[in-house]
Amino acid sequence: MAKRNGGIIGPSNVPTGQYGGVAPGVWRLRDAFNYIKAGLWPGVGNYSVGNSLRFNSGSSDYLNRTLGSGNRKTYTFSFWYKKSVNEVWHAIYDSHSGSNYQSLSFNGSDQLQWYSSLGTYQLTTTQLFRDVSAWYHVLSVVDTTQATASDRVKLYINGSQITSFSTASYPAQNSDLYFNNSQPLYLGAYNAYADFVNGYYSEVFMIDGQALTPSSFGQTNSATGIWTPLPYTGTYGTNGFYLKFANSASLGTDSSGNANNFTVNNLTSVDQSTDTPTNNFATLNPLVATGGTYTEGNLQYLTAATDGAWTWSSITPSSGGNWYCEAKMISSSNGTYQLGLTAIASGFSPRVQYVSNGGVYVDGSNVATYATYTTNDIIGMAYNSSTKSLTFYKNGTSQGSQTATSTDNYYFGSTGQSGGATHTIAFNFGSPSYSANGYADGAGYGNFSYAVPSGYYSLNTKNLANFG
Repeated sequence: MAKRNGGIIGPSNVPTGQYGGVAPGVWRLRDAFNYIKAGLWPGVGNYSVGNSLRFNSGSSDYLNRTLGSGNRKTYTFSFWYKKSVNEVWHAIYDSHSGSNYQSLSFNGSDQLQWYSSLGTYQLTTTQLFRDVSAWYHVLSVVDTTQATASDRVKLYINGSQITSFSTASYPAQNSDLYFNNSQPLYLGAYNAYADFVNGYYSEVFMIDGQALTPSSFGQTNSATGIWTPLPYTGTYGTNGFYLKFANSASLGTDSSGNANNFTVNNLTSVDQSTDTPTNNFATLNPLVATGGTYTEGNLQYLTAATDGAWTWSSITPSSGGNWYCEAKMISSSNGTYQLGLTAIASGFSPRVQYVSNGGVYVDGSNVATYATYTTNDIIGMAYNSSTKSLTFYKNGTSQGSQTATSTDNYYFGSTGQSGGATHTIAFNFGSPSYSANGYADGAGYGNFSYAVPSGYYSLNTKNLANFG
């Protein structure tokens, strides 16, 4: 680190006065230490995103704001998004009034589609986006002043520009588009009544009057090769905003300093999540047990009345380490239901299961009887991947441990019995869809209803990197 004026030369993209009140570029050693400790120095650590917001189509969740009159030729929209469904049309953002609109959506074929009725253009990607376990960084950039048509609207995914489109038409040079036009803007819905989102938003930016590149919002991690967020340090323009969802009591708060706050519709504090692009939590995998219905960001599963198939976690706890999760029965029509481990072999058959009637089974054999459980009980599961031992807890009290016998990869999972019974089961891998009691694991991650057993961790990417 070179010295200058008694200090050191720090990164140029540091908010003025964020550390020690000094301007970007010239720092005291204390300032550099604090910046490194915060994980923000390039090449040393990663910017840590605190929150996301979980949207559920079944409850018609969305945010809205009427923008003022801004720059209709040049602007940038950046956000991180984690899908919860495929093959369902959902509107990521939509500026709309009457027959005029400008929307960015995932269509029913899982293509990204960006289109406008005013200054008409449409881009539909040939690329399909079907990973429901990962975060995508989506950047849409408008600059109709450009001479080259394809430079007037640009789409980027995870830092790379998309150049292959099944449909591609571009606005006329210097045209005013519909966005930024003193009209309503919706996040998570098409015109407030259709195409509601099932998924998670994080780090949502709109920059009025600037056509920015991905480097303003992210960088490729040199160690992993993965595109990761960076703190945005530029200006916002008149209509610009930054939604970081940090205030659970005011989820539509604009953190840009412009006070361009959004109205919150049907979202509550429970929908604030710590599943973020810098710490990706496990959910249920909606690509399996497809006879049922997944909701709440793939954390709740409604079993089908005729389907006894298991659903399971999107991340396996069999990659080393000790892992903990909880499950809560939200509703049940009749019959029994099961929680435990399912295996990747033999069609994801159950290996260790705790049935609601108290029966405990290993590889199909009844090996013990525990306490029965029912609606609103919390069942904890602590899995030691080295010994393949799974300990069950009912409302914080240990019921005993059982050991899986095969060498399969295991997943946390659940199922209901077939024959007319339906059950809604909510899993908590550390960022729950229901109100929990704030118990974190030993690394400080997670929000559980009961204390996490010592040495066990919530199933997320940061813990996997450290303890897996």
